[in-house]
Amino acid sequence: MGLQGRVALITGSGQGIGRAIAVRLAQDGADIVVNFFRHRSTAEETAEMVRALGRKAVVVKAHVGDAEQLEQLFAATQKEFGHLDIFVANAASGIPQPISQVDLKGWDWAMNINARSLLLGAQHALKLMEGRTGGRIIAITSLGSTHVLPNYGVIGVSKAAIDAIVRYYAVELAPRAITVNAICPGVVDTHALTFFPEHDRILAETIRHTPAGRMTTPEDVANLAAFLCSDAASMIIGQVITVDGGASLLPVGV
Repeated sequence: MGLQGRVALITGSGQGIGRAIAVRLAQDGADIVVNFFRHRSTAEETAEMVRALGRKAVVVKAHVGDAEQLEQLFAATQKEFGHLDIFVANAASGIPQPISQVDLKGWDWAMNINARSLLLGAQHALKLMEGRTGGRIIAITSLGSTHVLPNYGVIGVSKAAIDAIVRYYAVELAPRAITVNAICPGVVDTHALTFFPEHDRILAETIRHTPAGRMTTPEDVANLAAFLCSDAASMIIGQVITVDGGASLLPVGV
């Protein structure tokens, strides 16, 4: 699935799912903008993995929940490459807690990083996609957007907002040959999961409850992202596609 000559920006691509997507798109020929906020060293590792594949990579620090820094991220992309073809809104955060305990700071934190960054990021991306063909916008959501998960509270609400933003953008941008979709991974064993209580139990229960018999990996998510970026996926528009080995098909306890 050739992406030669295309530029992809993946937020939160210093590790985990974001890194896997960056490397997978580079394997298909794309040049990559690696975004991070806290850990430059891991972002530089992602960039080196991309360069080892013969592709260009630039590392940009930006807190995507801050509107000004988000704008600067796209300005840096324009300065380095002059255009953008693929925008993957992957960066996510939030305090694991019941929604009855969420305060205003926690609400703004999750909503701005997870949902508003997609809303505004897509607007910036569109400007850099002008004159290009086959633009792609992909958001990473979760099962918490439609299922009530323990200690997921406002994170789940922000993911539901992502799903809705994807649908509205998808309809608006389809006439411009820009597709907008979301990927909904199952439980993936990344650094982010360690912040949730009973991390080990969650992993064990996920494997036991998954018909495929294993955890969803970042590479599973990245493979779907690569397909959605390809010409073969040009008629997939406004969809939320689940990648979880069938876990969400079974009632809890089965």
